[in-house]
Amino acid sequence: MWNEIVAELATVIERPLQFRRAEVVAGGDINEAWRLRTDQGDWFVKLNQHNRREMFEAEREGLLALAKGIHVPSPVVCGVAAGSSFQVLEWLDLRRRGDEAQLGQQLAQLHRLSAASFGWQRDNTIGSTPQPNGWMDDWVEFYRERRLRHQFDLAASNGLALHDTEPLLDGLNDFFGQRKVVPSLLHGDLWGGNAAYLPDGSPVVFDPACYYGDREADLALTMLFGGFSPAFYQAYQATWPLDSGFERRRDLYNLYHVVNHANMFGGGYVHRAQTMIDALLVNISA
Repeated sequence: MWNEIVAELATVIERPLQFRRAEVVAGGDINEAWRLRTDQGDWFVKLNQHNRREMFEAEREGLLALAKGIHVPSPVVCGVAAGSSFQVLEWLDLRRRGDEAQLGQQLAQLHRLSAASFGWQRDNTIGSTPQPNGWMDDWVEFYRERRLRHQFDLAASNGLALHDTEPLLDGLNDFFGQRKVVPSLLHGDLWGGNAAYLPDGSPVVFDPACYYGDREADLALTMLFGGFSPAFYQAYQATWPLDSGFERRRDLYNLYHVVNHANMFGGGYVHRAQTMIDALLVNISA
């Protein structure tokens, strides 16, 4: 397999490469992660099942879009080798600590990149879950149909007992009032594990699930699993202040990710999702 990947990589970069070795890298729950060592340097490789090539192609498009506003690992080539789909990216020497203020500033600037509607040019994935991105002009309708209802339907098909989802879907407009949502280019999966820093402290983001949506959705997720400092939020606010009412919408946006985790992993995420639904319903009726 590695010789096949190296051969495709050599074709793309237009110079000969010799495989030396591949080393496992600690990664996420979705893909295998490897450091590919060659005589011409190192590369980062993700591996998954053979039918996951489209997932990698969508990720590649997301990275290329994000690169217009923030540093990402450059995608090089993806394909299928020896029954496994693969994605090759540039190898970056990353660490967990760096200039979080710069990350907050750059994220706000990234969110200034806009589109005419909400969605993306193709469907992609959030974790391992399909994420539909068909274009819609109305943000609340997009979030209702393409995000929450999609996850609720998956939960039902997975046999997860989530109650009172329809009243929540029916009441979404109550969270927005007269607020006008601008389509912003979103990372889409920006939790602490999907950001890191180069040796000079400058930020890098990766593993996107891009689409054009409400920038508050990106900010909300940064608060769900932790990993971002006050300096990050202060810099974001100084660059592009959030609208009033964000705190009320934060759990509404994070519900999407909690239900997705329930669909992927089950366990305590199911109870957590129901607790969030119950609290949001109280918020609607308050």
